[in-house]
Amino acid sequence: MICISVTPESRQLAKVDIHNAAKQCDLIELCLDRLHKEPDVKDMISGSKKPILISCRRQEEGGHFKGTEEERLMLLRQAILANPAYVEMDAETAHKIPRFGKVQRVISFVSLDRPLGDINHIFDEAVAAKADVIKCTWPTQTLEAAWPLLAAVSQKRSLPVVGLGLGRCGLTFSLLGRKYGSPWIYAALEKGMEAFPGQPTVGDLDTLYRWREVGPKTRFIGLAGFNATSVATARVLNAAFDKLDMNTRCLPFDFKTTDQLAKMLDILKVPAVIATPEFGRAILPLAQHFDDIAKQAQYADLLLKQPEGWTAYNLLWKAALKGVEDKLGRKSPEERPLERRNTIILGSGGLAQALALAVKKRNGLVSVCSGDDEAAQRLAAAVEIRCVPNAKLYETLCDVVLTTVPNLDYRFKKTPINPSLLRPGMAFLDLSDMPGESSLCAEARGRGCKVAEPSEVFADYVSMIFKSLTGKEIPADAFPPVLLTE
Repeated sequence: MICISVTPESRQLAKVDIHNAAKQCDLIELCLDRLHKEPDVKDMISGSKKPILISCRRQEEGGHFKGTEEERLMLLRQAILANPAYVEMDAETAHKIPRFGKVQRVISFVSLDRPLGDINHIFDEAVAAKADVIKCTWPTQTLEAAWPLLAAVSQKRSLPVVGLGLGRCGLTFSLLGRKYGSPWIYAALEKGMEAFPGQPTVGDLDTLYRWREVGPKTRFIGLAGFNATSVATARVLNAAFDKLDMNTRCLPFDFKTTDQLAKMLDILKVPAVIATPEFGRAILPLAQHFDDIAKQAQYADLLLKQPEGWTAYNLLWKAALKGVEDKLGRKSPEERPLERRNTIILGSGGLAQALALAVKKRNGLVSVCSGDDEAAQRLAAAVEIRCVPNAKLYETLCDVVLTTVPNLDYRFKKTPINPSLLRPGMAFLDLSDMPGESSLCAEARGRGCKVAEPSEVFADYVSMIFKSLTGKEIPADAFPPVLLTE
């Protein structure tokens, strides 16, 4: 089930919010702690077609109730008399409010600044408070922070557990909670109504992650990162899995280190990880084996679990160079239009190094420039290419520009990429916001450059990933029309 939390400030708005939420969820949490006046809970929930969970949290629990503790307890007692399906209380409050009728008690344990420690102690407290369901809430910015919460949900216990992960990996927890049989997961009704930053909306869970088909036998593919590229990748791959009736979904996550990552992925039975550019180097220690570009660049965008261990691959450079070479008029796979052409790469990260290695293998004349001149010099030395100082960028003649960064900022110095770099006839590709189009990309098109479209490069890249994961061609209709026309 999906539970949508509504936090109205007036009784009239409460009815509207409940009505709107009921169309998209299975359970509605009515939070009483924002109401300006004492509510008539029975009247507020009387027209609901979905079960109601009542809560009224103190500020130290992430709520907004500003009255006295006695007033809060009185409000909860009155709410229970309205006979909702559930009432949420902390363990201390639960000892002060007796069970009433068929109202089920959700005993909540909240920590807003760090994961809770002893899960077994939590269960003992919940049992003593006569819980029907246990709810745990704590920060889940990374997979490591979410892990104790995932362990609590995934294990068979005497009481069912629901969790609310605060932070980016709250989505990770929600999808895994669905797989492991959590009674419900939490979502926001729409953008702007999130209970905390990063909380998924019910629309995201439905259209991006297709959560309703997730079950105990669903296989997850790890997706490191929560940026625009990650969201677009999940959208396309989940649609493709669905169209081919594959019980597989993407699982976005973040991580602090790789120290325990292999063990966690094994326990979750995750056989592959797709790494967005920001994680391409951080995730590399997970691998024991590498393809040539991944090894030389120390950067990977796909890791597959093989019998002999994790193997790291680098695929994006193939899609990127294909897009650029096609714009340069390549008519057959054997042609090498980058050969002897001056190519400058903007950026000094792993993706920039992978592209530099790939263009060099095409016998291109490669230079690199970055906001951080020292990082650019290190990259140039590693790949044995030319380094162009930031100050000399606009004096450099080139035939091809490949940018992996949205700007040339360095520390506190803001340095946008000046469009004067772009000249008619040069080939241009911007991977900094893939599959989206940056303002520089639009400027390049307007100045007569041969622009390799980021959306087309992205489509080729995701197709390669899908083939690597499944051995199958990706269905063409897995790509949303908007993506292919951008």
